[in-house]
Amino acid sequence: MSDADIIAIGSGHNGLVAAAYLAVAGRKVLVLERNDWFGGGVVTRELTRPGFRHDQHSMSHIFIQGNPLLLDDELGLRRKYGLRYVFPETPMMSVWEDGTTLPLHRDPVKSAEAIRRFSARDAEAFLAMSRQAAEWLPMIRAGLYTPPMPVGAQSAMMDQSGEGREIMRTMAISTFDLMEELFEHDRVKAHFGRVAGENLVSPDEKATGIGAYVFLGFLEKYGFGVPVGGSGSLTDALIRCIEDHGGAVRAGAEVREVINDGSRASGVVLDNGERLSASEAIIGAIHPHILPDLVPSLPGSVARNARRTHVTDAACFTVHAALDEPLKFKAKNADGTDLSAVMYELMPAEYEDMRRAFDELRYGNFSPTPLVGLGQLTQHDPGRAPEGKAIFHAWDYVPYARKDGRSWDETKGKFARKIIGRMGDFIDNLPEAILDYHCDSPVDMERTSPSFHRGDLHGISTTTYQSGAHRPTPELGQYRVPGVDRLYLVGPFQHPGGGVFGAGRATAMVMAEDLGFEFDQARVQ
Repeated sequence: MSDADIIAIGSGHNGLVAAAYLAVAGRKVLVLERNDWFGGGVVTRELTRPGFRHDQHSMSHIFIQGNPLLLDDELGLRRKYGLRYVFPETPMMSVWEDGTTLPLHRDPVKSAEAIRRFSARDAEAFLAMSRQAAEWLPMIRAGLYTPPMPVGAQSAMMDQSGEGREIMRTMAISTFDLMEELFEHDRVKAHFGRVAGENLVSPDEKATGIGAYVFLGFLEKYGFGVPVGGSGSLTDALIRCIEDHGGAVRAGAEVREVINDGSRASGVVLDNGERLSASEAIIGAIHPHILPDLVPSLPGSVARNARRTHVTDAACFTVHAALDEPLKFKAKNADGTDLSAVMYELMPAEYEDMRRAFDELRYGNFSPTPLVGLGQLTQHDPGRAPEGKAIFHAWDYVPYARKDGRSWDETKGKFARKIIGRMGDFIDNLPEAILDYHCDSPVDMERTSPSFHRGDLHGISTTTYQSGAHRPTPELGQYRVPGVDRLYLVGPFQHPGGGVFGAGRATAMVMAEDLGFEFDQARVQ
């Protein structure tokens, strides 16, 4: 008798989403997690002091809001399993040292008025950009949560219309190219150029232009979802769904090999030698660089192409702090009130400084100007800290391997203090308000999740040759593993990419087709 119908390797949110759909469809599911906690990149932990709940990786949930998983509540995560979000009216704000701010509101008219302080022409250009983003959003959204269309067919379809060709052009140019076309004021350009940086790439990187429209479209239509109780609330709701439908989620169980019985994946071997069998399928959150190690029967060409996938040069470094009081920004809103946003971008003085920062990362150097992003989600969800206290989550981009030969374990405290020092240029009560802090280097990121190879939170870089049906490779782009029947992949290195998309839904759709049931059966009524 098998241990489960389906075994899922890893409890990241993508694997949990796929497992939950299969459990709802009546399969006996077993999820195996190597860590002592669940969630992968979607986890909330007391990293500093008791009572201070920090989102160790993902901080707000943006792109999953357009997924039928939540939009139609297909798994009942909202109505049955306790998942709740708040949606602040100002999702993002750029802040400069001189006190200048530029917010992006869910209401495009309010955003345009903020931009008008810099340039009337840019305000009108923004409104046109907003209309275009809203027009393109339904088509873009339609391709994010289902298996991707073959690259050739997609290109041929888009090439049949003027609108399709315009999208193709926007997909090919850089964010910098796009900003030069749209706006005249450097701070407006930098504001939107910083959006590319949140995708771990330079605004000068080709094939990033469409990201500005995708980001804006989602921001205005759905907002930035702040999960009540922390990012891990999504993980908790998914686990409740799985367990409610007879599944199990097990911690401290690291998989070292996927068993292939000669025709298909039939089970796994754990690090301790325990063997577990699956009668129907295996779901694996397995990074392409280690896929050949866990699947020895992988065909040679598939293994070779998986290993040569490219990881981004911009690894992440994060700092989480417990605060004695909320942050006090030196800048104020135009009406003199305190700043309030989900995500703050602490901007360098010049647009060129941002661009050069990413240039240095390409050569393995540290950015001369820190590009610090910041969230203080106790502004929107005060229950994450004791009464009157607060938390912050800050991040910057660094090389994974240091040219000075020093280890990140030895030096991460010094770099964390550098980030905090940079934040002090914008915030009056730092470092005095900090009670305690925790920092994660790119090496720590990799330790917490093998999906974050070399500190890349997107698993692999989001280049054109590693996108859509070619993500991570053409052979693996449909979530199936050639030569190993009934082994399916999930993770940030699959379409649509890194971030909280709920992309395991597409894997579940493929599995439903192969296992012979209608995907509509995998919905909580």
